[in-house]
Amino acid sequence: MRIRIVDAFTDRPFSGNPAGVLLLNDANAFPDDTWLQNVALEVNHAETAFAHPLPPDGEGDWALRWFTPATEVAMCGHATLATAHVLHTTGAHEGPVRFTTRSGVLVATPAPDGSVTLNFPTAPLTPAEPPAGLGAALGTEPLTVLDTGPNVGDLLVEVADEKTVRGLRPDLKALAAHSERGVIATARAEDPSRGYDFVSRCFFPNVGIDEDPVTGSAHTALAPFWSARLGRSGLTGLQASPRSGRVRTELRGDRTLLTGSAVTVVDGDLLA
Repeated sequence: MRIRIVDAFTDRPFSGNPAGVLLLNDANAFPDDTWLQNVALEVNHAETAFAHPLPPDGEGDWALRWFTPATEVAMCGHATLATAHVLHTTGAHEGPVRFTTRSGVLVATPAPDGSVTLNFPTAPLTPAEPPAGLGAALGTEPLTVLDTGPNVGDLLVEVADEKTVRGLRPDLKALAAHSERGVIATARAEDPSRGYDFVSRCFFPNVGIDEDPVTGSAHTALAPFWSARLGRSGLTGLQASPRSGRVRTELRGDRTLLTGSAVTVVDGDLLA
């Protein structure tokens, strides 16, 4: 079985967010969940995506699931982009692809320049009281705290500035107590002339990911937050992790478009 490692939300290898991608041949079902989880643990990236083709004339073209090394997740942007990239670059699917997932039908549309645009549900943002100890766990006091709803499952935390986001060294064990998946820390870009409007970092200790390099799902919450602040529907976010990556966002009501590029860096055989 072919397995690929794809760097997503980047146009160069060894940056962005790496994802494992396995295209499965069975059009009826996924393999046993234990096997899927073991493969994701072996790959040991933030997420590994598993997809199998669906019969024609249905609501979706491919069924898609995502696993971290520790658990299955309800939504993952970068591994969806990586899967779409593999489908298009290998010729396994042409044009827009409809994925059936735990978060509904998600559409990925390729562009002539090789980028892919994902159509995801916009996260519903609800103001929240900062939980006791959140500032100490994160390493800075929050300016604003919002709940991102069940699909994303994070706290969105605005902090003072870009320098603060870049300098965060959170207590991950303490941070795990404050949300279902983790915490998105964000601030306005210090210098928008650098090509991005806001910065973020994402810490997800509850699903086995200390810091996610670039998080598509988080941008379904970041897009409405910063679009309201900046007065524009189209923005670019920089996720300022050590690997770093950019996500172009377009807010369209209850849907958010996420656009980025991807690069396949490993193409091999899974023998187990």
